[in-house]
Amino acid sequence: PVRFTGISGGRPMVAPTKYKENHIFFNHKILISNLRFLRRYQRLVFSSTVFLFIFLPFTYLLYLIMPSVKAKNILLTAASLIFYAFGEPVTVFLMIFSVAVNYYAAVLISKNNRFCKLSFICAVIFNLLILGIFKYAGFFTETINSALHINIPVPDIRLPIGISFFTFQILSYVADVYKDKSLVQKKFLNVLLYISLFPQLIAGPVIKYYDISQQIENRSLTPEKTASGIKRFICGLSKKILIANTVGNTADAMFALTGNDVGILTCWLGAAAYVIQIYFDFSGYSDMAIGLGKMFGFDFMENFNYPYISENMRDFWRRWHISISSWFKEYLYIPLGGNRRGKFRTALNRIIVFFFTGLWHGANMTFIVWGLVHGLFLMLESYHIIPVDKIKSKLLKHLYTMLVVTVTFVIFRAENLSQAWLFIKEMFTGFNIDSQSLSIFTQQLSPLFAAAMAAGIVFSTPVIRKIKIPEYISYAGTLAMLMLCIISLSSSTFNPFIYLQF
Repeated sequence: PVRFTGISGGRPMVAPTKYKENHIFFNHKILISNLRFLRRYQRLVFSSTVFLFIFLPFTYLLYLIMPSVKAKNILLTAASLIFYAFGEPVTVFLMIFSVAVNYYAAVLISKNNRFCKLSFICAVIFNLLILGIFKYAGFFTETINSALHINIPVPDIRLPIGISFFTFQILSYVADVYKDKSLVQKKFLNVLLYISLFPQLIAGPVIKYYDISQQIENRSLTPEKTASGIKRFICGLSKKILIANTVGNTADAMFALTGNDVGILTCWLGAAAYVIQIYFDFSGYSDMAIGLGKMFGFDFMENFNYPYISENMRDFWRRWHISISSWFKEYLYIPLGGNRRGKFRTALNRIIVFFFTGLWHGANMTFIVWGLVHGLFLMLESYHIIPVDKIKSKLLKHLYTMLVVTVTFVIFRAENLSQAWLFIKEMFTGFNIDSQSLSIFTQQLSPLFAAAMAAGIVFSTPVIRKIKIPEYISYAGTLAMLMLCIISLSSSTFNPFIYLQF
């Protein structure tokens, strides 16, 4: 059994052939068809050879010779639209249209007349409609059909890549202008650059407009900043290629198992591999985005701060996907009242926030349940029902946090709630280990996988930062990692980005 990992319309691609429990069994004709589909809709991701050896060097060299910030901005805007259009030749116009609508809405909002509030409400509705139609129309239709036992035709709408990220950014822009009219940007090109800037366009971090507005028109590029950006980019690329991709093969293989092959060993192996994969996949992308930003003179916010060293779930969410956590806090939790309206309202606000946090990740009940479970544990900690603050042992608190994170990531990764429940049940009750399950488990424990998992555990902690490494050794190590990444890219076809579908 092989699970195909390509993404079509934001969902795992399925083939019209025999399958069992939502897992796919391929024949060669279907595999060839899907590979052709991928070639046609190939993404220009940071870890692709086209990006590394053609797009980035060409864009960067042109950027360096541009005489002014205005010229540099025009170049970056054009390059960003080409970057997006490489995989989204039609929906790039949707993004431009969305930016144009919000740009004019912000101008109307800034006039602070009687249409100010109406313009803001219309802009919010417009953005949510765009997101709802393209990302959730099929999910909501299927949910209604299932609940009411009717048969409304399910729309088959291609999901624009990164739509959740750029929609949230443009929402933050109009919200910031509504709160502070002086933040309005009169130049359409600057707003378009803010949204389309290719380092953060398709997978974040989600950048608030007021954090970057000054940099759009006034930024500098120094050799030190460039060197730091290149180094950060290579570190992120290495996290993605050398760690996330390596353990991701095993995670996919374990989550593709069915029947008697699903046991306690294979489930824990798949869960552990996915915990490492998703962190190094996403944080690696964020590191590359931050590094690219520095190379072009921008300073983006940090998106991860070693979340796997957390000692409770509150601390985990202060360290995990910081940009989206702060977005929901500033633009949803606080407007709902935050923690200012009593315990019940605070609890309700948190549940609402985590419901939408889960829904933001994808149109699937697994994401919603994942978000709600995280919200539940944060409430249980806040009300001391889980007295994590009274536990003196840091090790016990860390083990508790990682257990919750690992189990909930099983829900996040599963194709459906049935598979999630099967995996979680086997993780804690599947003690009858048969020879087939044991054989599958041991086959995955290759030296390469073990090395990637060990590196993942070490680099998910700040232990390396505490070691003083001479600068020349640091740069030599960075160059060596780049060489390893290039070798890996040339010999492997497994190179998915988990968060591209969000």
